[in-house]
Amino acid sequence: MASRPISGAESTDFAHALRSVHAARLRPEVRLTEVPAPTRLAPHSVAMTADIVDTSDDEDLATGRFVLLHDPEEPEPWGSAWRVVTFARAELEPEVAGDPMLSAVGWSWLTDALEAHGMVATNLAGTVTHVVSESFGDLDDREQSVEMEIRASWSPADPEVGAHLEAWLDMLGTVGGLPPMPEGVVALPGRRR
Repeated sequence: MASRPISGAESTDFAHALRSVHAARLRPEVRLTEVPAPTRLAPHSVAMTADIVDTSDDEDLATGRFVLLHDPEEPEPWGSAWRVVTFARAELEPEVAGDPMLSAVGWSWLTDALEAHGMVATNLAGTVTHVVSESFGDLDDREQSVEMEIRASWSPADPEVGAHLEAWLDMLGTVGGLPPMPEGVVALPGRRR
């Protein structure tokens, strides 16, 4: 999980953050897997991939990566000892291909999810890319496809980062076409690997 052995106060903060991440509540459609974390970006890190899956047929609806970085020296660009770096990708309905607001809507899915979880995201930055693919010639019978990618990073204020993961997973679910969880309904733990 950590990129190097941790000790003292550093281990306490990062261990607390890991507990917070591992305690995050997941929707049943979420498949979360811990993967090797980058080792050169920060002294401590953890990375997870997530897939949003249609539970009726196991079809992948969206995929992404969530990386938590911790540097007790608080790098200036972060403005914090913590940095979350994320990536999300999903195929969208072809009808949205020409929507000039598509990128802005994609970004709002992230900011709305963070706000809904009460998360303050300092130094929030990112990009939203959408690609429209049309087929020609022998592939002319294929439908137009639209793919969206949302890359974002932000700095949590403290090691309570499980709610940041939950917010990001909500955004990933939205990108994948899942309806929001009804008010007052709590997700049961999803599958972790």
